[in-house]
Amino acid sequence: MPKMKTKSSAKKRFKVTGTGKLKRKHAFKSHILTKKSKKRKLALTHSTLVHKSDEANIKQQLNLK
Repeated sequence: MPKMKTKSSAKKRFKVTGTGKLKRKHAFKSHILTKKSKKRKLALTHSTLVHKSDEANIKQQLNLK
């Protein structure tokens, strides 16, 4: 049986932390920024963790156990 390939889109978007959690970036930070407040744009800059309910799906895409 051949090796399982990793989804290229997933490997570009997610990183695994040292404790095994998945790190992601916020959406809505690329354009139409004039109507968004400075506070909101600053909050979107920081990375966050993937929600627990989505973790299994993303780990499968990254071929993690």
